[in-house]
Amino acid sequence: MSTTSRITATAVVAAVGMTALAGCGGSGGGSADAKTVTLVSHDSFHVSKSVLAAFEKESGYKVKMLKGGDAGKAVNQAILSKGNPQGDVFFGIDNTLLSRGLDEDLFSPYQAKGLQSVPAGLQLDKGEHRVTPLDYGDICVNYDRGYFDRHKIAPPKTFDDLIKPRYKGLLVTENSATSSPGLAFQLGTIAKYGEKGWPDYWKKLKANGVEVVDGWDQAYYDRFSGSAAGKGKGDKPLVVSYASSPPAEVLGKKPAPKEAPTGVATGTCFRQIEFGGLLKGAKNEKGGKALLDFLLSKEFQEDVPLQMFVNPARKDAEVPELFTKYGTTIDKPTTLAPETITKNREQWIKQWSSLVLK
Repeated sequence: MSTTSRITATAVVAAVGMTALAGCGGSGGGSADAKTVTLVSHDSFHVSKSVLAAFEKESGYKVKMLKGGDAGKAVNQAILSKGNPQGDVFFGIDNTLLSRGLDEDLFSPYQAKGLQSVPAGLQLDKGEHRVTPLDYGDICVNYDRGYFDRHKIAPPKTFDDLIKPRYKGLLVTENSATSSPGLAFQLGTIAKYGEKGWPDYWKKLKANGVEVVDGWDQAYYDRFSGSAAGKGKGDKPLVVSYASSPPAEVLGKKPAPKEAPTGVATGTCFRQIEFGGLLKGAKNEKGGKALLDFLLSKEFQEDVPLQMFVNPARKDAEVPELFTKYGTTIDKPTTLAPETITKNREQWIKQWSSLVLK
């Protein structure tokens, strides 16, 4: 998602010429006055200008944006500034990192309007409402169709395929310690091979030449050969991204192709859910609550697919045809219980780092 990542939002911005949100940038310290509400997020948060303007006109608040890099970095910054938060609302903490935010007591409880339209399976903090589910997506390996057509090689479909000799040196993934998609991919391998089997899998993946970079932007735009925004300068035809990334490669193309130039290895997916929350100590708590209501409104939720290329959390939000036609629906993504992630995440990341980065 995240995410959602998180996703192909930079490519989308380039394609549609979207300008920066009102008041982007700046330093910490929360909202400057009662008519300004500050949203802290990862770099891939985007919203249509018209949708944001409608909220600002109706609510009377001016939205200020503070973006803090990849989701993992943004969460770390929020933890470092807890008690004196940089803003009023945080967007982009996902199920792989959620327990960190909750354990650090980052959020004040608030039940956003419209929550009844969100499936129960996405409401991981349903009892306390410290965070609100806002979107979801599936982290999967994407492939460059052109590369595999030219080389007359079938693209991989599963985790098992990625360690086969024919795919040696073709995959780039993100660092589990610094990137939420990277961590989600690692968790997918743990869900697949178990707590005892995943280290051996990663040893084989490392031996097969997997490349690791810090974050999604670098992996997708700089290293992946199938990224139109990256102009094909990368030499890796396999990248850890999202099942919903292919539609972004089609956006704005005329005539519309029969299929996206990138595909999804459907047997490599892990479900990611992104949340927003009212930051504890927010200087504009009233504005923060109004902003959370907006993020869960149908107007924003129906804007999500073509701005951030993830699925809206609301089940009654309509998804555009481009998203459904060129995206890939993952019926059975791998998952792990939040309590399992909470118990083991830091240990797993350290173990992964020792295995793969050294």
